[in-house]
Amino acid sequence: MCLVAKDKQCVLLSSTSPDNTCFVLVDQDLSIPGYFFASVPGLLCFQFGTKACIYNPSTKQLLTLPSVKSDITAQQGQLKTTQYYIGRDPVNDQYKLVCTILIYSKLVANMSSEHWVFTLEPGGSWKKVVPLGNYHPHAPATAGRSIDGVVRYLAWVDLYKCAVVSFNIRSEEVTTFLVPRKIWDVPVPALMMKADLIEYDGKLAIFSHSYLKDEGLVELWVLKDAAGKKKWSNMSLVLQPCQRHLVHGIDLIVKGTTQDGKVILSPLEMRSQFYILCYDVQNNDLRKVEITGVPRLWLHKECNFDLKFMDESESFIYLEI
Repeated sequence: MCLVAKDKQCVLLSSTSPDNTCFVLVDQDLSIPGYFFASVPGLLCFQFGTKACIYNPSTKQLLTLPSVKSDITAQQGQLKTTQYYIGRDPVNDQYKLVCTILIYSKLVANMSSEHWVFTLEPGGSWKKVVPLGNYHPHAPATAGRSIDGVVRYLAWVDLYKCAVVSFNIRSEEVTTFLVPRKIWDVPVPALMMKADLIEYDGKLAIFSHSYLKDEGLVELWVLKDAAGKKKWSNMSLVLQPCQRHLVHGIDLIVKGTTQDGKVILSPLEMRSQFYILCYDVQNNDLRKVEITGVPRLWLHKECNFDLKFMDESESFIYLEI
C-alpha cells in the first residue's frame, strides 16, 4: 500500500495478513516527488510534472525518465497535459511506459493527442507511436489497467462521447473504440460520470458508480468481443438497505479488483481512518475492510492511497537505462 500526503510525503506499507488488512512499514517519508499513478510487479511509478519516476522498493532505486519531446504545441488559450501508464509484455518479460500527451481547449474541445512508449532497458528512449485507423483524439479519464499485456483506460472524445483506449505492450499499437452512449446515464457524462475499467469474469468491463453515493446503484457493463463485433451486456445492482450507510455521502474511487474478482473502492481522501470497500458483484455484497498498521504519524494527515495486491512469487527487478 502506498500513502501520499498533500505535502508529497510518501510511505510504503506491506501486508502481513492473508486478507490484506494488516500492514507493516516498509519505507517511510520517501523523497519521491509527484504522485503515484501505477504499479507492476516489483515497481512503483510516480509522475512529477511532465516526468515519470520508477521506484524499486527492494533495491531502493529511484529512476527518473527524461521528458518526452512532444511534437504538438498548445496554442493561445489551449491547455497541455501529460499522463503516464505502465504495462508488461508477458511474452518477452519487458516493462514499458506509455505517455499520452493532450492539447485541448476548455470543455475538452479542439483536442489533439499523441502517444509515446519507453522500454525499461539499457539504452531505452522515448519512441513515438503511430495510431491505427479509426483513432480518436481523446482526453484520458481514468487510470490505466494492465491486463494480459494490454494497457487500457477510459477517455473522452468530447463532452458526450467516451472511448476505450488500448495499448498493446508487445506490438506497441494503440487503438480506440467508442463506448455506447446508453452506458452514461448522466446529463453531461464528461463532467459527471464516475466509472472505471475492471476485469470481470475474464472480460473487460465498465464499473459505473455515478449513483452509488446517493442511490446505492451500480451499473456493470461487460464487453463481449465476438468475431470482431463488440457487444455490451448490462447488470444493474442496488445495494442492500443495511449497507447503504457505507457509501452514503462519500465520494469513492475504483482502485481495481482483488485476486478473487471483488471491486476495490476507497474514499477519495482519507484522514484518521483507513479502509477500503470490497464489492462482491456476483453476490451484490459490499464489505468494509479496516486497514491497520498505518503509522500513527499518518493518522492526522490528509492523504490519498493506492493498494496493489502482489503475488508472493513476484520478484523485484533491477532498474537500468
